[in-house]
Amino acid sequence: MYSRTERLIGAEALEKLKKARVAVFGVGGVGGYVVEALVRAGVGEIDVIDNDTVSESNLNRQIIALRSTVGQLKTDVIALRAKDINPDVKVHTHNLFFLPETAFDFSCYDYVVDAIDTVRGKIAIIERATAANVPVISSMGTGNKMGNAPFEVADITKTSVCPLARVMRRELKKRGVEHVKVVYSKEEPRKGETAENDGEKAVPASISFVPPMAGLTIAGEVIKDLIK
Repeated sequence: MYSRTERLIGAEALEKLKKARVAVFGVGGVGGYVVEALVRAGVGEIDVIDNDTVSESNLNRQIIALRSTVGQLKTDVIALRAKDINPDVKVHTHNLFFLPETAFDFSCYDYVVDAIDTVRGKIAIIERATAANVPVISSMGTGNKMGNAPFEVADITKTSVCPLARVMRRELKKRGVEHVKVVYSKEEPRKGETAENDGEKAVPASISFVPPMAGLTIAGEVIKDLIK
């Protein structure tokens, strides 16, 4: 199934992907497309970490969200989808909400993807991966955006405009983490688009094509790093 991929990157690079193990934290709008692209590129082992279930509000943007999957665990749905694409892929599901105190071994991974939306969790993932000397890439904000600016790969120190990147830059610096690879856009988030509220925080507005743009950009960066 990977004959066309092999034509592009070569047999040696494809073998590297088959032997790689990648952890994806958060398999929603961004992370779901990361997993999709990793599996279709030939990554042989993937850990998916999420505690959420598919809801109707996910149908507008998440690749795993279908009427038939509403109510199911996202980790289970994406694992089944991955195996349906490549029966040989190994998928480890972790149905949990990652917090700084969560016991988790980062040392077994070749790459870590942060696609969650809580600042505390994102910081912890980056700190733990960095401490384990494992490459990590983090998704910045995709909510309230229309894709009017491209998503870019950059060091966190080079980011601008994105409010989440600004907070992450400041908080990571406090903790002595100066550099981390991120995907972000310079599009200013739209104001007044968060009328819906989940009881704890305003829920960002979203559209079908923006989270996939970020997720596929992240996956491409992970794949290129793994094979170079």
